[in-house]
Amino acid sequence: MSMRKRPAMGVLIYFTVAFGLGLYFTFAAVQGDFGLFRRAEIEGESRALQARLDTLDTQVTRMENLTKRLSDTYLDLDLLDEQARSVLGLMRSDEIVIR
Repeated sequence: MSMRKRPAMGVLIYFTVAFGLGLYFTFAAVQGDFGLFRRAEIEGESRALQARLDTLDTQVTRMENLTKRLSDTYLDLDLLDEQARSVLGLMRSDEIVIR
């Protein structure tokens, strides 16, 4: 007769604890504050913010150009005429307005 020996209770507890810790650390690596999903979310936000920054840089460059063109040292008469027409509602005497 062969008797089957049951595994020692200590070995069973050891593997249960090791398996539980493995699950915990795997979950933390994927779902945690510094996990893979959070990293993907941060990278997406980073790309969106970089696109927003590029848009704002373009707007700032445009505004700097317009400001320079209306400065005392450099005056763009076409831009001045456009601004006077839009802001003050001015028009020349030889123009006809169609509404």
